[in-house]
Amino acid sequence: MEKEKKKYHIKAGDTVKVLAGNSKGKTGKVVSIITKTDKAIIEGLNIVSRHMKPSASNPNGGIIKKEAPIHISNLMLVDPATGEATRIGRKLNNEGKLVRYSKTTEKLID
Repeated sequence: MEKEKKKYHIKAGDTVKVLAGNSKGKTGKVVSIITKTDKAIIEGLNIVSRHMKPSASNPNGGIIKKEAPIHISNLMLVDPATGEATRIGRKLNNEGKLVRYSKTTEKLID
């Protein structure tokens, strides 16, 4: 049996608002989505310090700050039309393709 591809309410490139965690209330752009763990990396949010051992690619080592993944359930899409966080629905467009729309404004997203 083939495994069905998961559909998420956010995509890479979307602007999202964080609903829970240390970065609660902040907004940022989705850099990538990790489908295996249902997490997303948001640009400039959820910064953690990593202690890196010296290596060939990083000869000095040291403490490096980088973005850590946030679970997708803690993210809400920001509606491009209003700039407010909104719930997402899916409906068929004229070509028979599923498209996302804002539940508050009923406008299509993308």
